[in-house]
Amino acid sequence: MSGKVCSSNSVMQARRTVDQLRVEANTDRIKISIAAAQLVQYCQEHSRSDPLLTGIATSSNPFKDKKTCVLL
Repeated sequence: MSGKVCSSNSVMQARRTVDQLRVEANTDRIKISIAAAQLVQYCQEHSRSDPLLTGIATSSNPFKDKKTCVLL
């Protein structure tokens, strides 16, 4: 009996795998060259507002220490 249960589980798992592969195969994809060009264009358009490229003004930096440490 356990052989039938194991066999039916593996068949069901195989069917789910085949269904998932069919869905993935039917997914529309764009070419990598087009995606790369779009990514470069997006980065260039938003480079002025990127804090990693432009930095954060010290007056608006929420992580700046409020007080400096003074050793006596």
